[in-house]
Amino acid sequence: MKYYYKKNSLNKKRNLKILSGIMFISGLIICAYIFFPLIFWQIFFAPAFANQEITAPIPKVSIVDTSFLESMVEQASQGISGIDYTNAQNWFPGYKSQSTNPVKIASYTISIPKLDITNATVSTQDYDLAKHLVNYQGTAVPPEKGNTVIFGHSTLPWLFSQKDYKTIFADAYKLNVGDEILVNIQGATYKYKIENITVVDPANTSVLEQNYTDSFLTLITCTPPGTIWKRLVIRSRLETN
Repeated sequence: MKYYYKKNSLNKKRNLKILSGIMFISGLIICAYIFFPLIFWQIFFAPAFANQEITAPIPKVSIVDTSFLESMVEQASQGISGIDYTNAQNWFPGYKSQSTNPVKIASYTISIPKLDITNATVSTQDYDLAKHLVNYQGTAVPPEKGNTVIFGHSTLPWLFSQKDYKTIFADAYKLNVGDEILVNIQGATYKYKIENITVVDPANTSVLEQNYTDSFLTLITCTPPGTIWKRLVIRSRLETN
């Protein structure tokens, strides 16, 4: 009887140690996931953006306050929850397209010389970012007046491949004001020049609004690459001869 009691006691202690170890490792993984965007931003992307003409709510020297931490925790929770970010509709949860007019052009291509992207397909028919770039429905289509909003997936920069639409905008953070975006549609090529770069929260849907004073083209991807924390918004305007 004494031997049986001692054996059970040892088993319980061993099980408690294993459970404690699992909980400790799980806690470390969750903390790393939550704080990864801040660390990744500070090491890789803050220096790159610091030299650009960029408007961003992420200061060049980030101060970790309550709202800052809440933002990171919220985005990490969304990632853990299994939200499908290959569906462009999930990038700005508060936005609802106002237009139901059918688009006559099913797809076209864009090229971004600075990023070594050539003839990437842009679809106007669906929201599947795993198969192509997405011309968000309800926004303009080049070269018409209005704001053409193109969504593209990103990931860690060293995984970039222009043939893989899940990684195609991984290097978008390298773009600067003045860089060119070429649109080829129905046999004609149109040149857009970048004039503004911003970083916004997913709750900020103003970047999807239309402006009919000219023909604008806006590229949107997640930033820092490899996270779903913020949205990198690259706005360009059609150049006319």
